[in-house]
Amino acid sequence: MTFPLIAKTVSGLEDVLTHELETLGATDIMKLNRAVSFTADAEMMYRINYACRTALRILKPLFHFEILEQKDLYEHIYEFPWEDYLDAEHSISIDAVISYTVFTNSQFVAQRSKDAIVDRLREKLGKRPSVDLENPDLKINVHLFKDSCTVALDSSGQSLHRRGYRKITGPAPINEVLAAGLVKLSEWDTIAPLFDPMCGSGTLLIEAAMLAKNMPAGYFREEWGFMKWRDFDAALWEKVKEDCRTQISAVKLNIHGSDRAERAIESARENLRFTGLYDDISVEVGSFEESTPPFETGFIISNPPYDERLKIEDSLVFYKMIGDTLKRKYAGYTAWFISSDLESIKFIGLRPSRRIPVFNGPLECRFVKFEMFAGKKGYPDAGK
Repeated sequence: MTFPLIAKTVSGLEDVLTHELETLGATDIMKLNRAVSFTADAEMMYRINYACRTALRILKPLFHFEILEQKDLYEHIYEFPWEDYLDAEHSISIDAVISYTVFTNSQFVAQRSKDAIVDRLREKLGKRPSVDLENPDLKINVHLFKDSCTVALDSSGQSLHRRGYRKITGPAPINEVLAAGLVKLSEWDTIAPLFDPMCGSGTLLIEAAMLAKNMPAGYFREEWGFMKWRDFDAALWEKVKEDCRTQISAVKLNIHGSDRAERAIESARENLRFTGLYDDISVEVGSFEESTPPFETGFIISNPPYDERLKIEDSLVFYKMIGDTLKRKYAGYTAWFISSDLESIKFIGLRPSRRIPVFNGPLECRFVKFEMFAGKKGYPDAGK
């Protein structure tokens, strides 16, 4: 039996997620704002939760209704047969998202939704469930847009960016879903050498390696929301995991990272040891301006520090250094950088062949591409 689902994602990755869902076998796919809707059965829902790299969470809508005034929220949610989905001994949490509605506070919406559910169960079962914000038995999503409300179950539980492999992080690490999306947006073919000269704790490197080896995004994760549902099929879940794991490749990779911070490289090495990718990815302490290209040609994909993420003394000088280093040393490379410092990034002094808008949390960023052509002039014209 198939049913509708919604995959949430980072703003700017909707097309990437759409293609990924198509590849995984979802049907009736429709791109939305920061989300993609599709149709799947239980097996496909398990597979997408386990394998999809660019989804933040997978929601299973339960019911829809219109809200004309605030009391409609409580009444409609109260009327739903929640006793079919959980017992009084179970725990719940509510995540509310609102846009252009009669409500102005998402926390109030979550509170009223919780009141309706626990009141219903108290009447039907004689006892109310508890609230557990960290690890609930049933995570419920309430989405209000204008006068329309959708109530859904969160099949993922914790956000899918929590892969389970990042045991140690540096300051301001990049979200794993965004990192995977950037690798896909770069159109890296998984064969060309890849270098991240500001790799931090290694998230971009690990996401690239997992993509190249076809390792499921959730390979190192232990728990999903659907595992606590009443209709959870443990045998089917094991089958899905086994199917995905048999497709992992043993291909040898040419991936290298560096960072000027020794602590960041220590974190990267610890994460690589945990993932078993230590032999596939090499990392070292070193600054980009003093670097020696680790490969004759290849891709650079990097998330350099920028003012909102990490304070640097002079961002204009910093970005000029990036451009100068590319021009002096990296002819023949294709280089991608993400930054929310939309003014400073112009001081790279190269004309990007692509600029892709994408968000890093609340920060509007640009993912920019520079093609460093080999030859006497190994770089494109400067431009802003």
